[in-house]
Amino acid sequence: MYDNNVSDEGAKAIAEALKTNQTLTTLNIGINNISDEGAKAIAEALKTNQTLTTLDIGNNKISSEGAKAIAEALKTNQTLTTLYMYDNNISDEGAKAIAEALKTNQTLTTLYMYDNNVSDEGAKAIAEALKTNQTLTTLDIGNNKISS
Repeated sequence: MYDNNVSDEGAKAIAEALKTNQTLTTLNIGINNISDEGAKAIAEALKTNQTLTTLDIGNNKISSEGAKAIAEALKTNQTLTTLYMYDNNISDEGAKAIAEALKTNQTLTTLYMYDNNVSDEGAKAIAEALKTNQTLTTLDIGNNKISS
C-alpha cells in the first residue's frame, strides 16, 4: 500500500479490515493521501486490533487532529511496537498528545516523528514523557523546529 495514492476512503476500508484481521503484523501506508479522517479510522481500528506490531503512516497529510486520534489509540493498544509518523504536519498539539500516550503505553519501542513542524513546546512534552516511559528505545524527532 506504500506510495499508492491511498485516500481517506482507502484508509477507512483498511481500518475496517484491521478490526477483524488476526494475522497482519505490518501495515505500510506511507506516502499516500491520507488526512485526519483516514488517520482517525486507523486509530479506531488500533483500539481493537491485537496483531499489528508495525504501522507506517509517514508522509501523508495528517495534522494534529489525526495525531491526537492515534495517541488515544496508543493508550489502549497493546501490540504496536513501531510507529512511523514522519513527514506529516502533526505540530506541537499532535506531539503533546503523543507524549501523553507515551506516559502510559507499554509496548511502543520505536517512534519516528521527524519532519512534522514540531517546535520546542512539543519536544519538551516528549522529553517529559520519556521520564516515565519504560519501553521506547528509538526516537527520531529530527528536522523539526526545535531550537538548540
